[in-house]
Amino acid sequence: MANVQYYDVILKPVVTEKSMELMADKKYTFLVHTEATKSQIKEAVEKMFNGTKVKSVNTMNLDGKNKRRGMTFGKTAKTKKAVVALTEDSADIEIFEGL
Repeated sequence: MANVQYYDVILKPVVTEKSMELMADKKYTFLVHTEATKSQIKEAVEKMFNGTKVKSVNTMNLDGKNKRRGMTFGKTAKTKKAVVALTEDSADIEIFEGL
């Protein structure tokens, strides 16, 4: 993963019922670059959101889904999801405020 800056690591937040429930425990879910490591994700979250301290990062690789259009078969792109747990004294991430 050459020349990937910290702002290229986190693509977008995941907003689902399950991820919203995890926010009460200071756990936030993001879609991340497929080649990003846990240490790169930790660094990106701490740099992008001021006052945050990452406790742990859990990642999962998701395969693309099979799709069909007429007689043609294909797959959607692979994705990677990260659940970032913040420490107790860490500031909350403001993106999710008011949701």
